[in-house]
Amino acid sequence: MAFTDNGQYEGALRVNLHDEWFPIIEAGLGRANHNDDVTKIHYSTSAPYFRIGIDKNLLKDKHGDNRLYGGLRYAFTSYKVDISCPDFTDPTWKWPTGYGVLDAPCNYHWIEAVVGVDAKIYGPLHLGWSLRYKRRIAHKEEGDFGNTWYVPGFGIFGDTRLGGTFNVIIDI
Repeated sequence: MAFTDNGQYEGALRVNLHDEWFPIIEAGLGRANHNDDVTKIHYSTSAPYFRIGIDKNLLKDKHGDNRLYGGLRYAFTSYKVDISCPDFTDPTWKWPTGYGVLDAPCNYHWIEAVVGVDAKIYGPLHLGWSLRYKRRIAHKEEGDFGNTWYVPGFGIFGDTRLGGTFNVIIDI
C-alpha cells in the first residue's frame, strides 16, 4: 500500500495444535485511491476485512522448526465506495454530464485456498510466504454502478484470482 494507489495491511493470530493443525484469524485494512488516466474516473474506498480458517502442516516431520502448510479461509468485508467522473459534454445532447456515487454500501464474501511455508530464523522468529487462490461466493452492491473496482482484502475486481503474502511470524 505504500507504493501504489491500492493495497492492504494485515495481521493474524494462529494457534498451534500439536504442530499439525493451525486455526487462524486474519484481519486487515484495505484501501484504494485510484484515478484512471483514460476515463478520468476516481475511485476510493477504505475498510477492514476479516478471514477465518485453518492450516494443516503437510511435512512428515510435524515437530520440526520449518513448516509447509495448506489451508482454507472464509473471508468477509463490508465497505463503502466513492466513484466520481468529471463533467464532460454529452455528444448527443451537448450539455455537461457527470457521474458520481458517494458512500455506496457494499459487502463481499469469498473463500481462499492457501499453500505456504515458514522457516525458523532465530528463536521465536519465523519468515514465510503463502500463495492464495481466491473465489467470490457472494457480494452485494447498492445501486446500478456494477462491480466495484477494488475490494478490501480481495483486491482488484477482474484481476487475477491468485495472490500472495509475505509473513513475519513470532511464535509465543
